[in-house]
Amino acid sequence: MDISFLGGPRPQRGVGVVAPFDFALDRELWRWVPDEVSLHLTRTPFVPVEVSLDLARLVSEHETLREAVRALCAVAPEVVAYACTSGSFVGGVAGERAMCAAMTQAGELLSVTTSGALLDALAAMGARRIAVVTPYTESVTRSLEEYLAQAGIAVTGCAFLGLTRHIWKVPYRDVVDMARRAVVGAADCLFISCTNLPTYDVIPQLEAELRMPVLSANQVTMWGALRRIGACAVGPYQRLLIDEAQRARQSAPEQSHERQQQQQQQQQQEG
Repeated sequence: MDISFLGGPRPQRGVGVVAPFDFALDRELWRWVPDEVSLHLTRTPFVPVEVSLDLARLVSEHETLREAVRALCAVAPEVVAYACTSGSFVGGVAGERAMCAAMTQAGELLSVTTSGALLDALAAMGARRIAVVTPYTESVTRSLEEYLAQAGIAVTGCAFLGLTRHIWKVPYRDVVDMARRAVVGAADCLFISCTNLPTYDVIPQLEAELRMPVLSANQVTMWGALRRIGACAVGPYQRLLIDEAQRARQSAPEQSHERQQQQQQQQQQEG
């Protein structure tokens, strides 16, 4: 049977992802990605250190990130994302910006980190007061609070598990229990930290129960990376994604009108 008429696979847009060596949720990241986009993942080198501030610093060293980005450039992604919350907030706001600059310089392409994408998402939602849930130890959790404070974000309540390993094994019920403990004040939204903590299926449940937007580390990472190439993350009943889709629909007529004007101007110049 001749199948040459099919013409080959559809063109794919690429998103490069740099993840820590112990990242175990590749499949979860893919759930936010539209069909026309492919993820290209690479990991930082293994280091025999448990989840801690020391590990966060080790997996986010600039040369480590540069090498990972240079490897990803072999498959020509349009944007690269550093999928690690603690690694991108441990140096504060200035440290996060320096990480993005190092990745951009290494690959000459757009870059984003989980913690930077979180601030973008909070700004898009107009959220200034948030509840926080983490699987981390107290010291790592406090470092996240310091990062948020530097960005002008107040933490109204917090809950953490104190884990130093195997975070990807935490069940949804534990995430829900932490969320209920953390939302004690007047928060604009809830943030669930750590890209190694499963969150995809729990977000709609928590949004319905808590009656507020719920953001997670992997969600904002994919949202932020896709946004930078003009694409929208996908996922049911998630306020961040619903708002982004609405903004995209509202801007579509304006963009179409601008294209028409450009075409008319071009025709006039050619005439």
